Amino acid sequence: MTEPIFIDALGPNGPYRARNRLGVPDVAGNPLLELSLVPKVYVTRAMAALRKAGTMPQEERLAALRAAGELFATGVVDGMSAADYQYTVSRMSGTPLPIVQRAVRAIARSAAGSYDSAQKARPVGAVNDWRDPKAQEGTAVWIRRGDVFAVHAAGNHPGVHSLWLEAVALGFRVAVRPSRREPLTPYRLISALRASGFGDDQIVMLPTDYAAADEILRQADLSMVYGGQEVIDKYAADTTVLPNGPGRSKILVTADSDWRDHIDMIVDSISHEGGTACVNTTAVFVEGDPAPLAEAIAARLSAIPSLPPEDDKAVLTAYSMPAARKIESYLLAKSAGARAHLGGDGVVDELPDGSAVLRPAVHELDDPFAEQANVELAFPCVWVAPWTRDAGPAVFHDTLVLTAVTKDEKLLDTLLADPTIKNLYIGDHPTYWMTPGVPHDAYLGEFLMRTKAVIRD
Repeated sequence: MTEPIFIDALGPNGPYRARNRLGVPDVAGNPLLELSLVPKVYVTRAMAALRKAGTMPQEERLAALRAAGELFATGVVDGMSAADYQYTVSRMSGTPLPIVQRAVRAIARSAAGSYDSAQKARPVGAVNDWRDPKAQEGTAVWIRRGDVFAVHAAGNHPGVHSLWLEAVALGFRVAVRPSRREPLTPYRLISALRASGFGDDQIVMLPTDYAAADEILRQADLSMVYGGQEVIDKYAADTTVLPNGPGRSKILVTADSDWRDHIDMIVDSISHEGGTACVNTTAVFVEGDPAPLAEAIAARLSAIPSLPPEDDKAVLTAYSMPAARKIESYLLAKSAGARAHLGGDGVVDELPDGSAVLRPAVHELDDPFAEQANVELAFPCVWVAPWTRDAGPAVFHDTLVLTAVTKDEKLLDTLLADPTIKNLYIGDHPTYWMTPGVPHDAYLGEFLMRTKAVIRD
């Protein structure tokens, strides 16, 4: 790239190129983007404009969403083709190109189906409009909990931008603060939404420094934020903020099932999406000796090639060398006392351009309650531990997805009843499985909407 790509803020009066701009390099450290960072006063004015704006009629916004999804996935947006966008995201974030391409298709599907997906959360006793004939006898009407929704987005995967489209479908005006790691996806998506019929005062993108970031949340009615455990802890008591943190997803194989029949699913759960997603498996528990399973996982994962992210066969996410070394140091410190089957001497593998991928790591634990089983890292890194009936379901607390390969229905009842296990997949189903209309971490509509009793003449 000879000239950087300018990513402007997308405010209520159109694009805005700020004086304060952040350089965003590719994974090898080469200049790639310049991201405008808007000041707090700009945020305040933009959020006020969202609040003043009216709500687009439902038919118009759903038609615009469908058109925007198609334009985002296949068209030219702000002078950039779909292929150039995908390549740039891959080089910038280190996300393998095949993963970017799948995410783009998923975002387009979400744009087309976001309203139908959101409706899955509507209580069966509620209707969408007070004009519904049921209101003559008295009914519940499903209404928004506010008008302005804010998103502090993550940059680890383009697919995170598929979820907030449900808020758009339900009539919210939306403000997105993009990740500094990968701001191009929200910029392209919001530009496509505007080109397809949404007004500039309906959806804005507000890149900010950390000082102004909280202003976006303060000015919104409801917000969704992404981050680590500190984000979960910070907003745990705030009913207007929906935090999305580590997944710590896990697999359990009990003695009544043979892990050899499920090794493909187990390995795929660890490495799919480059191992960076909250639904990738962090730990595998087996009732019995964990060593043979750990050895089998290591053998499979060791065959993954180290390739630059833009390669169409790439699997592993690339990082700048300093970022890769930092993660490696953390892993080596945390894995002290565990038996390494893969990655015990390090995981950094330098690529020809000076960036690096993190090779998979497999460690065996001797205690199901070992703290390492909840150490989640953004590459294929898994902890394999023994599980006993005495350990019970407690080891699975605070798990986004638990795949349970077992025939023990009493155990399954217990796992399903545990509110800290967000999703339970029974049998040969990878932890990354998702499909439209099925909740990821409950339905977003449960957070965005509420019911109101209505009766009319």
